[in-house]
Amino acid sequence: MSPAPKPVSRFTSVRNAFLSGLVLLAPLAVTWVVFKWLVDKVGGGFKPIFFFAVPSPLRDHPSLDLVWDVLATIIVIFLITFLGLISRYFLSAYFGRFTERIINNIPGVGAVYRTVKQIVDTFSAQKRNVFEKVVMVEYPAPGSFVIGFLTNRAKGEVQARTGEELWTIFIPTTPNPTSGFLIFYPENVVRVLEMSVGEAMKLIISGGTVVPPWPPVTPKLRAPSISK
Repeated sequence: MSPAPKPVSRFTSVRNAFLSGLVLLAPLAVTWVVFKWLVDKVGGGFKPIFFFAVPSPLRDHPSLDLVWDVLATIIVIFLITFLGLISRYFLSAYFGRFTERIINNIPGVGAVYRTVKQIVDTFSAQKRNVFEKVVMVEYPAPGSFVIGFLTNRAKGEVQARTGEELWTIFIPTTPNPTSGFLIFYPENVVRVLEMSVGEAMKLIISGGTVVPPWPPVTPKLRAPSISK
């Protein structure tokens, strides 16, 4: 028979309860410290600028300091957000094209910049459709499998020289999928998977720690209601 567990002393129980409460309150305490620092530094610094027209007795009243500081902080956050929206939709488009034109005209640097930009664009969300399917192939030796992306069905000289249907497979490295290997595989050795490109990216970048569920979770269709 296994020995009976030792009873927990009252001191240990109180200590564990205190530690549990401390763990529960720690995030709230950190959030409060950050919020108070933000309000004191940002709001307190801009309060005389934003509320210069407010009468001094009302603006500098000790009981209203927190109110004015919070309002000033909200105004600062709003102005920063508004400036970011303007720069994103108006200024960045103009200066982005201007800067890119200058970089492209620099010998050597322009070629590197264009190559990197093509890679980044390839892996951006807008251009993930360049990957037709997620596939699994044997690499680097028989019996070893890797995740890859079907990018094209090979044509032209590559297919003519081999005389068989070849698929162009890009095999990315982990955790940086912007580099990898381009390998031509016969169609009959490529295993097409059902996972999406996004799920495959998460699997590769995470080093295999984020695995898509299998079988895939399909949403249940709700039966249509019959009105009486």
